[in-house]
Amino acid sequence: MRVPATSNNAFATKIGAILAAAGSAVGLGNIWRFPTETGANGGAAFILIYVLFMLLLGVPVMVTEFVIGRHGQKDVAHSFLSMSGGRKGWRWMGLLPVVAGFLVLSYYSVVAGWTLYYAIEAGMNGFAGKTAADYAADFARFSSDPLLPSLWMAVIVGLTCGIVALGVRRGIERGAKIMMPLLFVFILVLVGCSLTLPGAGKGLTFLFQPDFSKVTGATVLSAMGQAFFSLSVGLCCLCTYACYFRKDVNLMKNGMSVALIDTLVALMAGLIIFPSVYSVPGLEPDAGPSLVFITLPNVFQQVFSNLPILAYGFSLLFYLLLVMAALTSSISMLEMAAAYFHEEYRVSRPKSALGVSLVCLLLGTACSLSFGIWADVQVGGMSFFDLFDFLVAKFFMPIGSLLMCIFVGWVADRREVMDEITNGGQLRSFVYPVWLFLIRYVAPLLILLIFANELGWAITFAN
Repeated sequence: MRVPATSNNAFATKIGAILAAAGSAVGLGNIWRFPTETGANGGAAFILIYVLFMLLLGVPVMVTEFVIGRHGQKDVAHSFLSMSGGRKGWRWMGLLPVVAGFLVLSYYSVVAGWTLYYAIEAGMNGFAGKTAADYAADFARFSSDPLLPSLWMAVIVGLTCGIVALGVRRGIERGAKIMMPLLFVFILVLVGCSLTLPGAGKGLTFLFQPDFSKVTGATVLSAMGQAFFSLSVGLCCLCTYACYFRKDVNLMKNGMSVALIDTLVALMAGLIIFPSVYSVPGLEPDAGPSLVFITLPNVFQQVFSNLPILAYGFSLLFYLLLVMAALTSSISMLEMAAAYFHEEYRVSRPKSALGVSLVCLLLGTACSLSFGIWADVQVGGMSFFDLFDFLVAKFFMPIGSLLMCIFVGWVADRREVMDEITNGGQLRSFVYPVWLFLIRYVAPLLILLIFANELGWAITFAN
């Protein structure tokens, strides 16, 4: 049954739909993983290849999610069933992202909890007067604590649950309209400060002056993977949000808008991080995950050592930015699973959100403890945190995306697909053949390469 566009189960405005979808895509990966991958793969050349794959892979697969979701107008499992013409086998395909949603929110909320703790620590001026060794020791001590990380994770999950429980318009859309502009305000202020630093010139050169001599097969695979993972395609968070799109929303334009916002945030994160890192002698821009919680607190204090108020403000805004990015993504992850139970079992939205949140809290606690007292508790040689990340990144996302491309490209009724792309014939369809070709042939091939690379099967090509 189609959900009326006037109900609380649909986004009230087109900008609300774009901001919510962009919030789902924009997450810690844009501010954490993108600069790390860029730093490790030579800078500007990597970015150009990344943008190419965003157009060839990221946007087409994202629009595929939009098509399935808006056509079904229900949770992801029922949307697959609706578009498959009642063939129940495809409904099970829709359950894979629900399982993935539990797993990814469980370990993602742990890292999100870290960002909230660091934002509070920055607000209390807890970074002042420390050495580089102090920051490393502080992070090791905090992340391995049996209680504190789980408490901050619970705060993140609680905030996420509260927003989802309020519904689409009063919760998700209103939250996106507040948090996404705040995110951009924070990031623009930080970029402005960063460009005044002594290392700004080197940082800009690294970020925007391509050196194609550094491009290898590994660079191409990394750029392809970043374009894929940046938008979180395959998890069906965007498919779930598309269930709430009105029929006059241009899916192609929405897809391009979301990709543009996602890429802009990633680039601006680079404009914050690289000038900062190059302003401190001896640091490299490929510090990896430790960049956010160990390297950057040290950088902010050293760069503004003569202006402690700026060190305080820069640190606080940066970690508040991370909290905003984490929340906008965690909302979409929780909504995906909560929507399924809300539709399938007729559970009220607040109860559905609460139930999913409690399960994620239990799983997330196991992930958090895997950095401390449960470090030796392993499954297949991996901690709970690493296992969940492995399953989601290396299996659920690529397999889910591949099946979506096959489903929309080859299984779904062609008239129904074109109807969604053209809004029932109201829009010109000249991009439709290009998009269809990409999801039928190009995207599946690229996804298989990513899948092979993630499992270590593409080492020969990369080298």
